[in-house]
Amino acid sequence: MWRMDPCVQTRVAESKSKEENLKLFRNLFFASGRLDSFPWTFLENELERSRSPEVISDILKETLGHSLARQFPPSVKFRRKFVVELIKREEVAVSGGAEPLDQLYDVLAQVIGLEERAGGYKSYFLPDGGAVSLLENEAMISDGTTGLVTWEAALYLAEWAMEHPERFSGRALLELGSGAGLTGIVVCRSCRPSRFIFSDCHPGVLTRLEENVTLNGLMVQTDLDVRVQRLDWIEVTEEQLREVGADMVIAADVVYDPDVVEHLVRLLSMILRCSSVPPQVFICCTVRNPDTYGHFTRQLESAGIHHHVIDGPVNQVFHYNRNSPIQLIQLVTSPMFEKWSDGQNARNVT
Repeated sequence: MWRMDPCVQTRVAESKSKEENLKLFRNLFFASGRLDSFPWTFLENELERSRSPEVISDILKETLGHSLARQFPPSVKFRRKFVVELIKREEVAVSGGAEPLDQLYDVLAQVIGLEERAGGYKSYFLPDGGAVSLLENEAMISDGTTGLVTWEAALYLAEWAMEHPERFSGRALLELGSGAGLTGIVVCRSCRPSRFIFSDCHPGVLTRLEENVTLNGLMVQTDLDVRVQRLDWIEVTEEQLREVGADMVIAADVVYDPDVVEHLVRLLSMILRCSSVPPQVFICCTVRNPDTYGHFTRQLESAGIHHHVIDGPVNQVFHYNRNSPIQLIQLVTSPMFEKWSDGQNARNVT
């Protein structure tokens, strides 16, 4: 599992201002980030310097005391762990002469008294200061599916979309394997498409997806046609895809199981060939297993589909595990080389 190197964590904390570190605490808390990725070094340094619990009070205001915590709280389990970790850091400082904060123990008592459930909300802050809040499970696999949590490639694709809103503006989009809905919701809120169809197949995922789309106010937007639709990769027909009428198709973290690759490639082949003007297709993959990703790209080539890797840095908006490489590719039915007007390159890898 991913952990930030303690030396790196120290340098990062020291290079940021107090305001930036408090914001980092807020962002990681609401996304239920790994506890060892929080800027604890900043907290320790502040407690040692000031001997005052003011910084802990500030952290509580940005996390458990934030208005978002009342409306979309992280899971009870995560909140308990977070408060316990805060108390550990505070007790070390108190033993060194710092002043204790009684409020911290009041917060712990409140959290301990809450009923524990299977999941909670995760909120992802956007550059404009708003947040996308999603109801997610804690377990990576639950109810026989991986679609009840947000995965790394979904966050990366959302970041890329926010950097290139012009690519999505006015488009009719279909998202394959929408899962919890993060990427699509970000695109709808930041990129002004004309229509967006979230799709998945698992009944539990579809129910959760519709809840999250509604939760973020997309169903009441009058300038955007939003739908949540069941799409079975095995059963879908060309006629159904033509009825969808998408001129852009996106998907994130759908290449994770060799057993589904064949069905995915068949679907992508139909999407690219069922209309006179093929839609633009972007697939974002976290390459956890190079053999699985290689199998996917070979299956694409066997189906006559060429892929171009979209190179170029993407500004980090969200905090997530970036240890495994993430590939963003565009699919086409004939080999070509494109240069984006924004300076990014699409590299033909056929």
